[in-house]
Amino acid sequence: MASQQPVRIGVIGAGMMGRELAIVCGRWMQLIDHPVRPEVVAVADRNPAMFDWFRQVPSVRTFTEDWRVLVDDPDIDVLYIAVPHNQHEELYLAAIEAGKDFLGEKPFGIDLPAAQTIVRAIESSDVFVRVSSEVPYFPGALACARIAGSGALGDIIEVRSGFSHSSDLDRAKPINWKRQRDICGAIGVMGDLGMHVAHVPLRLGWRPRTVYALLDDIVTERTVAGSPDTVVPCDTYDNALLACRVPDARRDFPMLWETRRIAPGQTNTWWFEALGMDGGVRFSTRHPTYYERFELKDKAQVWQQIQPGNVSAWPVISAAIFEFGFADALLQMWACFLGERAGALGDKFGTATPQEALQSHMVFDAALKSDEQNAVLPAIPVT
Repeated sequence: MASQQPVRIGVIGAGMMGRELAIVCGRWMQLIDHPVRPEVVAVADRNPAMFDWFRQVPSVRTFTEDWRVLVDDPDIDVLYIAVPHNQHEELYLAAIEAGKDFLGEKPFGIDLPAAQTIVRAIESSDVFVRVSSEVPYFPGALACARIAGSGALGDIIEVRSGFSHSSDLDRAKPINWKRQRDICGAIGVMGDLGMHVAHVPLRLGWRPRTVYALLDDIVTERTVAGSPDTVVPCDTYDNALLACRVPDARRDFPMLWETRRIAPGQTNTWWFEALGMDGGVRFSTRHPTYYERFELKDKAQVWQQIQPGNVSAWPVISAAIFEFGFADALLQMWACFLGERAGALGDKFGTATPQEALQSHMVFDAALKSDEQNAVLPAIPVT
């Protein structure tokens, strides 16, 4: 294998996903023939207590409470920016102005105007930017996307894409920033989970022309952590069901996008289903070892369970018989992000793009208005 080009990464926001990145870098040898070798070299966070975990990572040399230190550091090649939604616009624009490539967290701005500003700045620059969305790298998800994109399903009947978990099922859980509109944004759960749901459909070219939304704020107040007698409003949506129409050659077919933070029985489940006149596919992370494919055989309607094995976008040394998990999806996302940055992605499934993030914001913004007006509204303009 040719020598790997080192990539020095700075993490802004030292939470769970920043720690996951450091672990991904430690597993990098699992990838076959990757052109780069990343390492986390710097961490920025407003809370210095967040540095404690990173002190065990030998490559990290810089700890700072000021994110500007990382943006201005010429020895940092790439940034991973994992901060609350209300900080996206300021930090992303600063990184772009500094000429720093970065992977940004969803939803790519607190609202549609912020996303538009960020994307305009990217398109006027030379920076390489992508959006975090790891779940489609499960082998079954990739197989479904590949089959659906091949045309093998025939005329599309309908599509469903969703993400549900139950992290807010407990009414006694103290409030966090994802339940506060001024930090998370008015789109609520759509900003938290929506890019995961939108990634595959938008990559397949299935862009909602219209949307009718049912948005639900189920738990309207919560206590404050450390102060159980203090109750504050929860002013973002917990659950969202978007009924969309997607333009196709013959007709507009229906597509449902579902995002839920209160979904009894679901721990952290992503799913995708596409049905056509000639076939269908579906996959759920609840059953990660297989995907299902529908075919007509001698007029019989047959759903097959297919085990794709440990075969995702970038080849790995692990045998195909082993099972795939969330940590593997993160490794694959970062492999494809840095592989594309190095010009070596080829025909592999790429990380979500700024344009896809912007298109998702168009749908979510229309969904807010649809719910308010109880109306079907335009979403992504047809070009």
